[in-house]
Amino acid sequence: MRYDIDRPPPFSPEVFAHLGEGRVAYVREVRSEDLGHLVPDAPPMPPGLRLWALIGATGTPILISDDRDAAVAGAEENDLTMVALH
Repeated sequence: MRYDIDRPPPFSPEVFAHLGEGRVAYVREVRSEDLGHLVPDAPPMPPGLRLWALIGATGTPILISDDRDAAVAGAEENDLTMVALH
């Protein structure tokens, strides 16, 4: 698909920000020491723990787990389609 840079985008930034909301999610590895950036009110955790975050299409964390399979199961339980990010 070719995009013409002289044409306006097909969506407004507001509409684009909500595409996939409530329908799409991805799982991302998070270190415990970085959890506060993702979830500002997260309780303190020992550094060095490997956690998995289920993130919604808008970038909102849905759940945090120490088990990747549990994060994936959370997507299934919420009827969310998992997508891969590269």
